[in-house]
Amino acid sequence: MFRELVRKKQKLTEEECLAVLRGQKRGVLSVLGEDGYPYGMPLNHWYCEDDGKLYFHSGKTGHKIDALRAEEKASYCVYDEGFRRPGEWALNIRSVVVFGRVRFVEDPEEAIRITRRLSLQFTQDAAYIENEIEHFGANVLVFSLTPEHICGKLVNES
Repeated sequence: MFRELVRKKQKLTEEECLAVLRGQKRGVLSVLGEDGYPYGMPLNHWYCEDDGKLYFHSGKTGHKIDALRAEEKASYCVYDEGFRRPGEWALNIRSVVVFGRVRFVEDPEEAIRITRRLSLQFTQDAAYIENEIEHFGANVLVFSLTPEHICGKLVNES
């Protein structure tokens, strides 16, 4: 069902893929948009070690939400900042694509717990996070992407 990488020497191991998902905060979620057009948007994510899912937060309405309600399948692409080998100019970048299905988090307490955890990637200021949740938590929609296939590769830009 999912294609194998053509350049197998560039393939990342499962653990390398998970390290990228854990280590990066942002990626691009792609969905099937209106009239069959692909729709990709940058999002923050949290990779949960306990259940292996990616979690996102969003407003409750808009193109993205309409697309996700119409089709649960999505892909999410994440890549790292890259590195240069000594003496080389070219950047080496690890990228990971997750294919899976989206589920909206219906339980308000679970949604707040996930929002808190996602927010901790950006600030350790608990008072700030709690203030944001108190004032805006009711307007937040949380959803997960359950991976069905994860693949990654190391690309050299030379």
